[in-house]
Amino acid sequence: MGRLPEGFLWGGATAANQCEGGYLEGGRGLANVDVIPHGRDRFPVMQGTLKMTECDEEHFYPSHEAIDMYHTYKDDIALFAEMGFKCYRFSIAWSRIFPMGDEAQPNEEGLRFYEALIDECLKYGIEPLVTLCHFDVPMHLITSLGSWRNRKMVELYVKYCETLFTRFRDKVKYWLTFNEINMLLHLPFMGAGLLFEEGEQEEQIKYQAAHHELVASALVTKRGHEINPEFKIGCMLAAGNTYANTCAPEDVWKSMEKDRENYFFIDVQSRGAYPSYALKMFEREGIQIAMEPEDEKTLKENTVDFISFSYYSSRLTSADPKVSKETEGNVFATLKNPYLKASEWGWQIDPLGLRITLNSLYDRYQKPLFIVENGLGAVDTIKEDGTIDDTYRISYLREHIKAMEAAVNEDGVELWGYTPWGCIDLVSASTGEMKKRYGFIYVDKDNEGKGSLERKKKASFDWYKKVIASNGEDLD
Repeated sequence: MGRLPEGFLWGGATAANQCEGGYLEGGRGLANVDVIPHGRDRFPVMQGTLKMTECDEEHFYPSHEAIDMYHTYKDDIALFAEMGFKCYRFSIAWSRIFPMGDEAQPNEEGLRFYEALIDECLKYGIEPLVTLCHFDVPMHLITSLGSWRNRKMVELYVKYCETLFTRFRDKVKYWLTFNEINMLLHLPFMGAGLLFEEGEQEEQIKYQAAHHELVASALVTKRGHEINPEFKIGCMLAAGNTYANTCAPEDVWKSMEKDRENYFFIDVQSRGAYPSYALKMFEREGIQIAMEPEDEKTLKENTVDFISFSYYSSRLTSADPKVSKETEGNVFATLKNPYLKASEWGWQIDPLGLRITLNSLYDRYQKPLFIVENGLGAVDTIKEDGTIDDTYRISYLREHIKAMEAAVNEDGVELWGYTPWGCIDLVSASTGEMKKRYGFIYVDKDNEGKGSLERKKKASFDWYKKVIASNGEDLD
């Protein structure tokens, strides 16, 4: 195993709505991610079943301040540089650039903020990897258009992306169109700003919205390549293979069906057409996708340059309805795998599953891959001497990096980079908590929003610095 290819992009990843804060500063408009509260109402709001289109006094909204990176990005990027980052994956908040989403002109203050952030990365030789949409939808587009269920969103999104491509043409090379695009099916409001009326056929709306996002992604890929042919534009999915609970053929078939649910989006973005299994599913379920005459041609001619994905754990499924012990805390329902340990939030730890996922994706698409999220959410404790000994995180990352290196060096997978999730502690997307920490850098803040926001290095900080310096050879 050992070293990775020269130029391998080691780094870390964050999302605007989980780290920036400053939610109404600099001319930024309200977005769906701003009205998702902490607490018991969080999941119903994320699912679109509990309607929330503005903030109230009764709930705490952790994204409003988050870790205040809007004001501290220079210091934080300096810490990333100290670790030796070659790449920093971050997202741009759509409502910072077009506060309402449909303005004639972009918000210059928002553009200047991201330009300064990008320049700070470049100052240290850190390659920016920009997610164009990490779940953000301007609230005005949700209340006026119904978000991605409306075809008008395609044009507005393309305009937003063109604005960024043009402004940062010579500063950013790597782009992702939609973060975890398959989340639209699982958490429709958080993933795509979708709300539902009683009696509506939700699956029809979700897949129509998915079509609009897929067409938008293809058009953006086309425009990006026109603006700068050197751009590398990728897609992104929440990945992790689904295992069969037994070798019963029914269980194996069920696992194949579950994997296809996630591959669906990437099949379209990478291969350029709706897969036959999806068309048959639409037929069975009575789902009718409204398409424009040029849509199929657009999808076919504008496939992505690379496949990026998040990997935290594998999944397990059974065709037997009696087998119903599902793990807690997962967006993707999964059985408990008796061969795996789990995190404090029930996410099953499976390093070999990363190698399996890398090979599955590379076999299927034969395009370069990029691991843009991977990590362990855990409760970190500051010791009396002020240190944070997160050896459990080091152990998790070490084993996943070994699996990643095996996929590259033994299996021949083409992999461009590795950016572990939440390289600095941030608000958890699933639970809204701060105590579910992923970072190499501790941020003094709790679940109720209290704390000094002081940054402190964990033991994993120096360990990851050594990993990067050795290009993955020194994992001790």
